[in-house]
Amino acid sequence: MRRGEKRRGRLFLVEVLDRGDDKAPRVGYTVTKKVGNAVVRNRVRRRLKEAVRTHAAHDMAAGNDYVIVGREDVLGASFDQLKAELSRRIRGSR
Repeated sequence: MRRGEKRRGRLFLVEVLDRGDDKAPRVGYTVTKKVGNAVVRNRVRRRLKEAVRTHAAHDMAAGNDYVIVGREDVLGASFDQLKAELSRRIRGSR
């Protein structure tokens, strides 16, 4: 059974689980086959990884695991929109 909190957005879903320790946050990325072929899925994953690396990593709390489930809309959004949405979902605000 899955535990943790789901934070849905137009571009992606963020699942957050508090591990209960003070170690560095961990991030996982998932893009399902419904999004497209391998090339499309990898493009979605790369955009999400770069947005986390450059912008949203400082919003992540220690001791949490994050799983980001990408949707195809990630490719159509500007990078600024992607960063803002990711930051908002990771912080847990609407």
